[in-house]
Amino acid sequence: MAVMITGGAGFIGSHVCVELIRSGQSVVIYDDFSNSHPEVVNRIARITGFAPDVVRGDVRDLAALTAALVEHRCTAVVHLAGLKSVADSVRDATGYYDCNLAGSLTLAQAMQRADVRKLVFSSSATVYGEPETLPLREDHRLAPFNPYGRTKLMAEQMLQDIAASADPLKVAILRYFNPVGSHESGLIGEDPYGEPNNLMPYISQVAVGRRPSLSVFGRDYPTRDGTGVRDYVHVVDLAVGHVSALRQLDDVDVINVNLGTGRGTSVLELVDAFASASGRDIPITFAPRRAGDVASYYASSDLAFDMLGWKAERDISAMCADAWKWQRLNPNGYRNA
Repeated sequence: MAVMITGGAGFIGSHVCVELIRSGQSVVIYDDFSNSHPEVVNRIARITGFAPDVVRGDVRDLAALTAALVEHRCTAVVHLAGLKSVADSVRDATGYYDCNLAGSLTLAQAMQRADVRKLVFSSSATVYGEPETLPLREDHRLAPFNPYGRTKLMAEQMLQDIAASADPLKVAILRYFNPVGSHESGLIGEDPYGEPNNLMPYISQVAVGRRPSLSVFGRDYPTRDGTGVRDYVHVVDLAVGHVSALRQLDDVDVINVNLGTGRGTSVLELVDAFASASGRDIPITFAPRRAGDVASYYASSDLAFDMLGWKAERDISAMCADAWKWQRLNPNGYRNA
């Protein structure tokens, strides 16, 4: 028996693989490797002592998904395969709906055909849109203001409808805030192709000398230092949340929770913490605000604790130290492996 992890060779997926294996599960990675590297599989094996099975495939391929679920005798799926750049979703809305929404539907159909009934779905805090109140609770209104967020919200709604249908799935919807850090070994971590879309890998690449400086967008927000505040959660804590959600699906049919720390950290606070962890200067330049950015965005994590018994354990210092260890040991990511 195995758990399939779509997108299992990616940043979050590789850490979920490790935590599932540590919990005693067999895993099979289903990934097209369009935004990940095959070396990840070797690193997972070095950390855990077990090499996951790998199926190279597209999440929109119904026949391939169904065959993989049956062949590997899967009992559950953690669905992480998808596109996640807000800016790219504006430029290529068609591609985002095809991958994120149609891909999720195809996976649900494959699971029904293979009689696999438990699904943990990677969603995003972007489904909330502009915060009306903070911290963001799961009952906040849902009003995403970009195509990426709308694909996640539509997929959530679709999966909840399927969960209530005549051919149901049990579904755990996990709304991520800002995953950062890496495994403490430094063997797996975030390795974006091209220019990073997220703050932490950009800071890491500045610290290791791959980029000259960090652009900070906006310094006049109504926050404690004028820069944007976000809820950063250690990727290992996030991965543990998936294990907890999968276990809880034995007892409940639908879960919908935030995975965040409940604490906000500003851009400048994160830069300072990374400089302390790395011992490196992080040159910054200030730039105008970006369209669509909000001042503060952080979670209420109470429901995740109540439903899953989960809470984030690692603080910003640990997130920066682990991210720096990964970047220092792998200055060019997996590409020199």
